[in-house]
Amino acid sequence: MKIVSWNVNGIRAAVKKDFVSELQKSSANIYCIQETKAQDEEVSKALSDIKNFHINSNSAEKKGYSGVAIISDQKPLEISKDIGIEEHDMEGRVITTAFDKFYLINVYVPNSGADLKRLDYRSKWDKDFASYLSKLRKNKPIIVTGDFNVAHHEIDLARPKSNYNKTSGYTQTEIDGMDGLLNVGLIDSFRHLHPEKVQYSFWSVRFGARAKNVGWRLDYFLVDERLMKNISKAEIHDQIMGSDHCPISLELSF
Repeated sequence: MKIVSWNVNGIRAAVKKDFVSELQKSSANIYCIQETKAQDEEVSKALSDIKNFHINSNSAEKKGYSGVAIISDQKPLEISKDIGIEEHDMEGRVITTAFDKFYLINVYVPNSGADLKRLDYRSKWDKDFASYLSKLRKNKPIIVTGDFNVAHHEIDLARPKSNYNKTSGYTQTEIDGMDGLLNVGLIDSFRHLHPEKVQYSFWSVRFGARAKNVGWRLDYFLVDERLMKNISKAEIHDQIMGSDHCPISLELSF
Protein backbone atom coordinates (compact mmCIF):
# COMPACT_ATOMS: atom_id res chain seq x y z
CA MET A 1 0.00 0.00 0.00
CA LYS A 2 1.27 3.45 -0.90
CA ILE A 3 0.05 6.66 0.77
CA VAL A 4 1.00 10.16 -0.37
CA SER A 5 0.51 13.40 1.58
CA TRP A 6 0.79 16.93 0.21
CA ASN A 7 -0.04 20.43 1.38
CA VAL A 8 -1.22 21.72 -1.99
CA ASN A 9 -1.74 25.38 -0.92
CA GLY A 10 -5.15 25.54 -2.60
CA ILE A 11 -6.71 22.59 -4.42
CA ARG A 12 -8.14 24.67 -7.28
CA ALA A 13 -4.74 26.25 -7.92
CA ALA A 14 -3.08 22.83 -7.64
CA VAL A 15 -5.40 21.29 -10.24
CA LYS A 16 -4.34 24.02 -12.67
CA LYS A 17 -0.72 22.99 -11.99
CA ASP A 18 -1.21 19.33 -12.98
CA PHE A 19 -2.17 17.96 -9.56
CA VAL A 20 -4.34 15.25 -11.11
CA SER A 21 -1.53 13.95 -13.32
CA GLU A 22 0.86 13.96 -10.34
CA LEU A 23 -1.66 11.91 -8.36
CA GLN A 24 -1.98 9.42 -11.19
CA LYS A 25 1.79 9.18 -11.72
CA SER A 26 2.32 8.50 -8.01
CA SER A 27 0.38 5.20 -8.19
CA ALA A 28 -0.78 5.89 -4.64
CA ASN A 29 -3.66 3.96 -3.11
CA ILE A 30 -4.45 6.88 -0.82
CA TYR A 31 -3.71 10.57 -1.30
CA CYS A 32 -4.01 12.98 1.63
CA ILE A 33 -4.09 16.71 0.93
CA GLN A 34 -3.97 19.70 3.24
CA GLU A 35 -4.84 23.36 2.83
CA THR A 36 -7.50 22.78 0.19
CA LYS A 37 -8.74 26.35 0.75
CA ALA A 38 -12.15 25.22 -0.48
CA GLN A 39 -15.54 24.06 0.74
CA ASP A 40 -16.42 20.37 0.41
CA GLU A 41 -18.47 20.82 -2.75
CA GLU A 42 -15.67 22.90 -4.29
CA VAL A 43 -13.15 20.14 -3.52
CA SER A 44 -15.39 17.58 -5.22
CA LYS A 45 -15.77 19.81 -8.26
CA ALA A 46 -12.03 20.52 -8.51
CA LEU A 47 -11.27 16.78 -8.39
CA SER A 48 -14.07 15.66 -10.69
CA ASP A 49 -11.57 14.36 -13.28
CA ILE A 50 -10.29 11.75 -10.81
CA LYS A 51 -12.07 8.49 -11.53
CA ASN A 52 -12.35 5.28 -9.46
CA PHE A 53 -11.38 7.03 -6.21
CA HIS A 54 -13.42 7.96 -3.16
CA ILE A 55 -13.04 11.62 -2.16
CA ASN A 56 -13.77 12.72 1.41
CA SER A 57 -13.04 16.22 2.67
CA ASN A 58 -13.43 18.47 5.69
CA SER A 59 -13.59 22.22 5.14
CA ALA A 60 -13.35 25.21 7.46
CA GLU A 61 -16.34 27.40 8.27
CA LYS A 62 -14.29 30.31 6.92
CA LYS A 63 -14.21 30.14 3.12
CA GLY A 64 -10.87 29.88 1.35
CA TYR A 65 -9.09 28.74 4.51
CA SER A 66 -7.49 25.51 5.73
CA GLY A 67 -9.27 22.28 4.75
CA VAL A 68 -8.17 18.65 4.32
CA ALA A 69 -9.18 15.73 2.09
CA ILE A 70 -8.47 12.02 1.65
CA ILE A 71 -8.64 10.44 -1.80
CA SER A 72 -8.61 6.63 -1.68
CA ASP A 73 -9.05 3.75 -4.11
CA GLN A 74 -10.80 1.78 -1.36
CA LYS A 75 -13.98 3.03 0.23
CA PRO A 76 -13.18 3.73 3.91
CA LEU A 77 -14.97 1.58 6.46
CA GLU A 78 -15.89 4.77 8.29
CA ILE A 79 -15.17 8.49 8.10
CA SER A 80 -15.10 11.13 10.83
CA LYS A 81 -14.28 14.81 10.83
CA ASP A 82 -12.57 16.96 13.47
CA ILE A 83 -11.69 15.90 17.01
CA GLY A 84 -14.85 16.71 18.95
CA ILE A 85 -13.70 19.99 20.54
CA GLU A 86 -15.64 23.01 19.40
CA GLU A 87 -12.83 25.58 19.49
CA HIS A 88 -10.74 23.39 17.17
CA ASP A 89 -13.47 22.05 14.93
CA MET A 90 -14.33 25.21 13.00
CA GLU A 91 -11.15 25.19 10.92
CA GLY A 92 -11.45 21.92 8.97
CA ARG A 93 -8.09 20.55 10.09
CA VAL A 94 -8.68 16.83 10.65
CA ILE A 95 -10.29 13.98 8.76
CA THR A 96 -10.06 10.36 9.91
CA THR A 97 -10.76 7.32 7.77
CA ALA A 98 -10.86 3.72 8.97
CA PHE A 99 -9.41 0.93 6.88
CA ASP A 100 -9.08 -2.75 7.69
CA LYS A 101 -5.73 -2.63 9.46
CA PHE A 102 -5.46 0.99 10.63
CA TYR A 103 -7.01 4.40 11.04
CA LEU A 104 -5.58 7.08 8.77
CA ILE A 105 -5.69 10.60 10.17
CA ASN A 106 -4.97 13.52 7.83
CA VAL A 107 -4.13 16.74 9.68
CA TYR A 108 -3.27 20.35 8.95
CA VAL A 109 -1.87 21.54 12.27
CA PRO A 110 -2.43 25.22 13.14
CA ASN A 111 0.43 27.60 12.40
CA SER A 112 1.54 29.66 15.39
CA GLY A 113 1.48 32.71 13.15
CA ALA A 114 3.40 35.93 12.78
CA ASP A 115 4.97 37.06 16.06
CA LEU A 116 3.83 33.69 17.49
CA LYS A 117 0.38 35.17 18.18
CA ARG A 118 -1.28 31.73 18.13
CA LEU A 119 1.42 29.87 20.04
CA ASP A 120 -0.72 29.41 23.18
CA TYR A 121 -3.59 28.13 21.06
CA ARG A 122 -1.21 25.86 19.17
CA SER A 123 0.02 24.39 22.46
CA LYS A 124 -3.54 23.56 23.50
CA TRP A 125 -4.27 22.12 20.06
CA ASP A 126 -1.25 19.79 20.28
CA LYS A 127 -2.35 18.45 23.66
CA ASP A 128 -5.96 17.96 22.57
CA PHE A 129 -4.92 16.30 19.31
CA ALA A 130 -2.59 13.93 21.18
CA SER A 131 -5.49 12.99 23.45
CA TYR A 132 -7.70 12.32 20.42
CA LEU A 133 -5.04 10.07 18.87
CA SER A 134 -4.45 8.22 22.13
CA LYS A 135 -8.13 7.32 22.38
CA LEU A 136 -8.37 6.34 18.72
CA ARG A 137 -5.44 3.91 18.80
CA LYS A 138 -7.09 1.88 21.55
CA ASN A 139 -9.28 0.44 18.78
CA LYS A 140 -6.62 -0.26 16.14
CA PRO A 141 -3.21 1.10 15.00
CA ILE A 142 -3.08 4.62 13.56
CA ILE A 143 -1.16 6.44 10.85
CA VAL A 144 -1.11 10.23 11.12
CA THR A 145 0.01 12.34 8.19
CA GLY A 146 -0.06 15.93 7.04
CA ASP A 147 1.51 19.32 7.59
CA PHE A 148 2.46 19.50 11.28
CA ASN A 149 3.90 23.03 11.06
CA VAL A 150 6.96 22.12 13.13
CA ALA A 151 10.55 21.17 12.42
CA HIS A 152 11.16 18.60 15.13
CA HIS A 153 14.97 18.63 15.31
CA GLU A 154 17.87 20.81 14.13
CA ILE A 155 18.37 18.52 11.14
CA ASP A 156 14.82 19.37 10.02
CA LEU A 157 15.47 22.97 9.02
CA ALA A 158 18.25 24.83 7.25
CA ARG A 159 18.80 27.56 9.84
CA PRO A 160 17.95 26.25 13.30
CA LYS A 161 19.91 28.73 15.42
CA SER A 162 18.45 31.89 13.90
CA ASN A 163 14.89 30.52 14.07
CA TYR A 164 14.81 28.82 17.48
CA ASN A 165 12.12 30.32 19.72
CA LYS A 166 11.73 33.22 17.28
CA THR A 167 9.94 31.77 14.29
CA SER A 168 6.70 29.87 13.99
CA GLY A 169 7.50 26.20 13.44
CA TYR A 170 10.65 26.00 15.56
CA THR A 171 9.84 27.00 19.12
CA GLN A 172 10.37 24.76 22.12
CA THR A 173 6.60 24.80 22.70
CA GLU A 174 5.98 23.34 19.22
CA ILE A 175 8.83 20.86 19.55
CA ASP A 176 7.35 19.70 22.87
CA GLY A 177 3.99 19.39 21.14
CA MET A 178 5.47 17.03 18.55
CA ASP A 179 7.11 15.04 21.35
CA GLY A 180 3.65 14.71 22.89
CA LEU A 181 2.23 13.28 19.66
CA LEU A 182 5.05 10.76 19.33
CA ASN A 183 4.64 9.75 22.98
CA VAL A 184 1.17 8.48 22.12
CA GLY A 185 3.00 5.53 20.53
CA LEU A 186 4.05 6.87 17.14
CA ILE A 187 7.28 6.85 15.13
CA ASP A 188 8.48 9.49 12.65
CA SER A 189 8.79 7.09 9.71
CA PHE A 190 11.12 9.22 7.56
CA ARG A 191 13.57 9.86 10.39
CA HIS A 192 13.36 6.22 11.46
CA LEU A 193 14.49 5.06 8.02
CA HIS A 194 16.80 8.01 7.27
CA PRO A 195 18.34 9.09 10.61
CA GLU A 196 20.98 11.40 9.08
CA LYS A 197 19.33 12.52 5.85
CA VAL A 198 18.90 16.28 5.33
CA GLN A 199 15.81 16.82 3.21
CA TYR A 200 13.01 19.36 3.40
CA SER A 201 9.34 19.47 2.46
CA PHE A 202 8.61 23.23 2.66
CA TRP A 203 10.32 26.38 1.42
CA SER A 204 9.27 29.99 1.85
CA VAL A 205 8.15 31.64 -1.38
CA ARG A 206 10.41 34.59 -0.51
CA PHE A 207 14.11 35.16 -1.17
CA GLY A 208 14.49 32.24 -3.61
CA ALA A 209 14.45 29.82 -0.68
CA ARG A 210 13.61 26.73 -2.71
CA ALA A 211 16.33 27.32 -5.29
CA LYS A 212 18.81 27.69 -2.41
CA ASN A 213 17.21 24.75 -0.53
CA VAL A 214 16.73 26.88 2.57
CA GLY A 215 13.87 24.74 3.76
CA TRP A 216 12.02 23.03 6.56
CA ARG A 217 10.71 19.49 7.08
CA LEU A 218 7.16 20.19 8.25
CA ASP A 219 5.34 17.22 6.68
CA TYR A 220 5.35 13.80 8.31
CA PHE A 221 4.03 10.28 8.38
CA LEU A 222 3.78 9.34 12.06
CA VAL A 223 3.21 5.60 12.19
CA ASP A 224 1.94 3.51 15.08
CA GLU A 225 4.82 1.59 16.61
CA ARG A 226 2.74 -1.57 16.15
CA LEU A 227 3.06 -1.10 12.36
CA MET A 228 6.80 -0.43 12.22
CA LYS A 229 7.52 -3.89 10.78
CA ASN A 230 5.16 -3.08 7.92
CA ILE A 231 7.00 0.04 6.71
CA SER A 232 9.02 -0.47 3.53
CA LYS A 233 9.62 3.13 2.38
CA ALA A 234 9.23 6.73 3.58
CA GLU A 235 10.27 9.41 1.12
CA ILE A 236 10.18 13.16 0.43
CA HIS A 237 9.57 14.09 -3.22
CA ASP A 238 11.26 17.48 -3.34
CA GLN A 239 11.57 17.43 -7.13
CA ILE A 240 7.78 17.85 -7.48
CA MET A 241 6.68 21.46 -7.80
CA GLY A 242 3.27 23.14 -7.65
CA SER A 243 3.13 24.29 -4.01
CA ASP A 244 5.38 25.75 -1.32
CA HIS A 245 5.37 22.19 0.07
CA CYS A 246 6.28 19.00 -1.77
CA PRO A 247 4.63 15.58 -1.46
CA ILE A 248 5.81 12.90 0.94
CA SER A 249 5.06 9.19 0.72
CA LEU A 250 4.84 6.06 2.85
CA GLU A 251 4.82 2.48 1.59
CA LEU A 252 3.57 -0.40 3.72
CA SER A 253 3.52 -4.17 3.27
CA PHE A 254 0.85 -6.28 4.94
